Amino acid sequence: MAARIEDYALIGDCRSAALVSCEGSVDWLCWPRFDSDACFAALLGSPAHGRWLVRPATETARVTRRYRGLTLVLETQFETDEGAATLIDFLAIGRDHPRLVRIVKGSRGRVAMMSELVIRFGYGAVVPWITHLEDGRLRAIAGPDMVTVQGGRPSLYEDQRTASRFTITAGEIVAFVLSYSPSHLPPPAPVDAQELLDETEAFWRNWGGRCRYKGPWEDAVVHSHVVLKALTYGPTGGIVASPTTSLPELIGGQRNWDYRFCWLRDATFTLLSLMNAGYYNEAKAWRDWLLRAAAGTPTHLQPMHGVAGERRLTEWELPWLPGYEESRPVRIGNAAHGQLQIDVFGEIMDAMHQARRGGLEPSHEAWELQRALIEHLETIWAKPDEGIWEIRARRRHFTHSKVMAWVALDRAIRSAEQFRLGGPLERWRALRARVHEEVCRRGYNTDLGAFVQCYGGKTLDASLLLLPIVGFLPADDDRVRGTVEAIQKRLMVDGLVLRYDSAVTQDGLPPGEGAFLACSFWLADNLVLLGRQKEARALFERLLDLRNDVGLLAEEYDPRARRHLGNFPHVFSHVALADTALNLTKTGQPARQRSQEAAV
Repeated sequence: MAARIEDYALIGDCRSAALVSCEGSVDWLCWPRFDSDACFAALLGSPAHGRWLVRPATETARVTRRYRGLTLVLETQFETDEGAATLIDFLAIGRDHPRLVRIVKGSRGRVAMMSELVIRFGYGAVVPWITHLEDGRLRAIAGPDMVTVQGGRPSLYEDQRTASRFTITAGEIVAFVLSYSPSHLPPPAPVDAQELLDETEAFWRNWGGRCRYKGPWEDAVVHSHVVLKALTYGPTGGIVASPTTSLPELIGGQRNWDYRFCWLRDATFTLLSLMNAGYYNEAKAWRDWLLRAAAGTPTHLQPMHGVAGERRLTEWELPWLPGYEESRPVRIGNAAHGQLQIDVFGEIMDAMHQARRGGLEPSHEAWELQRALIEHLETIWAKPDEGIWEIRARRRHFTHSKVMAWVALDRAIRSAEQFRLGGPLERWRALRARVHEEVCRRGYNTDLGAFVQCYGGKTLDASLLLLPIVGFLPADDDRVRGTVEAIQKRLMVDGLVLRYDSAVTQDGLPPGEGAFLACSFWLADNLVLLGRQKEARALFERLLDLRNDVGLLAEEYDPRARRHLGNFPHVFSHVALADTALNLTKTGQPARQRSQEAAV
């Protein structure tokens, strides 16, 4: 059985990522990209589906762990009655082949250690052919994939597990390196584990040290940006929502999705977060990825893409994996890529506008693409869609989707005005006013005194906390105040915000899920804008307390069971954390950036 979601730590190399349990087991790793097949899939099954365990041979070891400073080099300290040892885990940065490195260092006395390596390609379905190379390394091959194992004195067992036992003494070091390469190429050459450690640690320290946020939550903000960087696919600049698939939003439920892709919806939040933290190179890479992904015929715009901009994200299920704590099905790919999600147009237009305002190098091609997107939006904005939460039921007129259509028009107008760009401004202004009037008339429920999820409906939706943040209405508008108060009264569980009431909203799935952490951060942002600093700070610090022992947040949280839920770690949660910290530190900077000079 896999560990609790919150008991995992992340290591990454800006191409892929792995999850390491507090017991020293790598239970999830996809190679060579975030969205490649997993060679360790115990996270969604059992050890037989692939893992790499390194820990003391005794079951009674005491465990503590931490990252080395603001890096993604993980240290797990094991203490037994006989001694203590430290396990150092990382994915090596900047080398020609992906490499997972595990170094055991003795720090006191003697510790009997064990290593058990179970390689299973194809998400746990394919047992590789394992042989010994002349230099003593092991090689595992299956189809297009090959890994080599360097270090230790492994033994080969009949069930295709490799294991070794060794005793580590104070001052002694035992290093293992697992390297990936295509099977048609020669095995990569052996490497020096200490050299890889020095290079990787220096990379993360240098990168984290560039963050320009200074404030009371500096470690949390820098670490959240380190997570954001780790989940960036370096060759293209695309940022995945999470490195995992099918971690459930309800234990034992069906709300299990593949998040190893790049959502256009995250564009503006991510861009502003990177620029505010001083990471302009990464912001430009993300902007350029966004332009490439959105390029093409606007009628084919997708809400998400692969890390290189791929469009085909066909969803299918893995019947041989039982799922995390029996949460089935395990899904690969995401059918939501084919949905109509009108809010995405607003995110793209806003991200491009904020990039210009932030001083990123302008692009003539970008404006031509934006004009084409607006022309298409003019023909579809009034249609129902699947909305921000990607429901798998009938399309509806989601209020948030219409608000973001307004945002798209507003940013097009503001960009043209501020940067002297051409466009039919009078037509755009007229449509912007029409959309605004319609949302206020059809998306607002006078009986509830709040904006509602769908036109003419009576149910609430936490996405409407974004209305003042995107500049649709000011935070002190009575309708916005009423919406915030209604969400606090009806969509909160133990002080945390639900996306919506899944028992009432027909979203195509059985009801039940955790509180969506980004929504709780959005509530804190609204409280800042309303001048309720004390309440905002209390909510923010409550959210900080939900991070696991190494500072990571999942997509959702179950306040009753006190467990993390959903894919882990989640970029949206960490970007929201960084934004709210800045709001509390600098009187609402990110919460006001998107709404500055907004017009109705």
